[in-house]
Amino acid sequence: MRLSVFGYAFELDETLVDVTPAELRRAVAAYERGDSREFVCAVAYPEGFTGAVMRAMAEIPYGETRAYGELADELDTSAVAVGGACGRNPLPLVVPCHRVVGASSLGGFSAHGGVAAKRRLLAHERGEPVQQTLD
Repeated sequence: MRLSVFGYAFELDETLVDVTPAELRRAVAAYERGDSREFVCAVAYPEGFTGAVMRAMAEIPYGETRAYGELADELDTSAVAVGGACGRNPLPLVVPCHRVVGASSLGGFSAHGGVAAKRRLLAHERGEPVQQTLD
């Protein structure tokens, strides 16, 4: 399912959540408006490493970030491996890969708009005004 948030497109695998596509669209719209800070739905995490990284990302509170290296330490792996798993996240926004950043930069972001989209999502969650630019 393709959704748009702040003008950036996101692909979400709606088969991994226990809500209908319409409910997921409403939840994403509420997030964008600032009416909701979390997605209330069960997630069917993939098996293996990507699922483990997704579970760790899901624990990062709204408005906060964690470094790739911090998650890597938790999971006894490398920051590069965590970054790869973030890029494979089939549920961006719902499982907040945008909250995972580099030690000295924002790092990457695989959604439409790349780092600009990540910057916009983080600013939204921090309540910071942002002038949107689409890359």
